[in-house]
Amino acid sequence: QVQLEESGGGLVQAGGSLRLSCTASVPTFRAYGMAWFRQAPGKEREYVATISGSGMGTRYRNSVLGRFTISRDNARNTMTLQMNNLRPEDTAVYYCARRNDIGLATWEAAYDYWGQGIQVTVAS
Repeated sequence: QVQLEESGGGLVQAGGSLRLSCTASVPTFRAYGMAWFRQAPGKEREYVATISGSGMGTRYRNSVLGRFTISRDNARNTMTLQMNNLRPEDTAVYYCARRNDIGLATWEAAYDYWGQGIQVTVAS
């Protein structure tokens, strides 16, 4: 059974930083692409950033480009999202997700396992 657990969320002032982590109970973690998604109140879930199994490929949604950095440590089965210069519009529940393929994907249906989600609140 694959389990994904997020940590590191919380409340921060606009302009501040947070670092999210996702720990995966997957025996061959490096074989799977991973991603962060988020869902704000009253809105649909949207992709934030995705990373390939090797970690060499990454992609970001335009609104976070230059502010967020996705990375992974395959030796420790963890993925992180460093979020800098946070804005109130970044407020959402953030989810980590695993796809059943080694490559990148920005669409939700490509991912078969999801974490429970963690709240990130950015105060103005």
